[in-house]
Amino acid sequence: MKTARRFLPLAAMLLLAACHTSRPVAVAGHGPISQRSSDELLGLLKPNGADTVRYYSAKADVDLVMGEEHKSFKAHVRVVRDSAAWVSITPALGIEVARLLVTPDSLKFIDKLHDVYWTGDTAQAKKRFGIQPGLDFLQDALLGLPFGLDREEKYRSDRDGGQYLLTSKERRKFVRAAEDLSPGDTLPDDKDMREKRLERTLRKAERKDAVVFRYWISGDSLTLDRVQVADLARDQQADVRYFQRIQVENTPIPARIVLSLSAPGKAATATLVLDRIQLHGPLNLSFRIPEKFLPME
Repeated sequence: MKTARRFLPLAAMLLLAACHTSRPVAVAGHGPISQRSSDELLGLLKPNGADTVRYYSAKADVDLVMGEEHKSFKAHVRVVRDSAAWVSITPALGIEVARLLVTPDSLKFIDKLHDVYWTGDTAQAKKRFGIQPGLDFLQDALLGLPFGLDREEKYRSDRDGGQYLLTSKERRKFVRAAEDLSPGDTLPDDKDMREKRLERTLRKAERKDAVVFRYWISGDSLTLDRVQVADLARDQQADVRYFQRIQVENTPIPARIVLSLSAPGKAATATLVLDRIQLHGPLNLSFRIPEKFLPME
């Protein structure tokens, strides 16, 4: 029972998380691609209509891995942009076992298996569950957008196998530290830092509150494949990979998304296969705590 109590809130929270770290997957071999400037790559990430979507709803088959635990379940996801996100978890027979509601500054969660609930602001949620819910992160990830991209900032351009790579122009040693924290990446001629130097770099990054953003763009389709955010000050990362974009109401939307998140001592990866995606509203985000439910311990 204790495992189930821990799993349910974290399973729902993972779909809304903005804490950071990942376990990226190397890209299969591609033919050589020509070099492109950072301005050209920024042009490829121009808005495609998804950034103006206000409503999003879908059914999801979710595979979740947390440490040695592996769970599969179904979920209904509804988002009203910049307002709220609602998640309902239904593991079997269509019977709801948990529901979660996140606003820009709060979290509400009910566990119907154990008749308990939790409510609080996002800072309290991070302290309680170890993961801070992020509405901006989820709504952009579901729409396949390059979250965190600042077109006024400077970026570096690279090639990573058959993909283009756009990296925020943090100090080079911070970028290398982000690379070292991401096993499986394949930048050419890149040597790992020695452990002591990496520790010193992370300490400096903490003083500067350094965050490194990286965006992978397909060399074939020239669409966004992956976004990674490395919060070096807190040794955390978020990694999102987009697959199988489909046209929904004339807007390209990913039908399969892999979210990988971790922080020191914590790691989780969720694969979402999305179906019945709709981009119109209004949406019902009902949330009521039954009188018999008790506060979560």
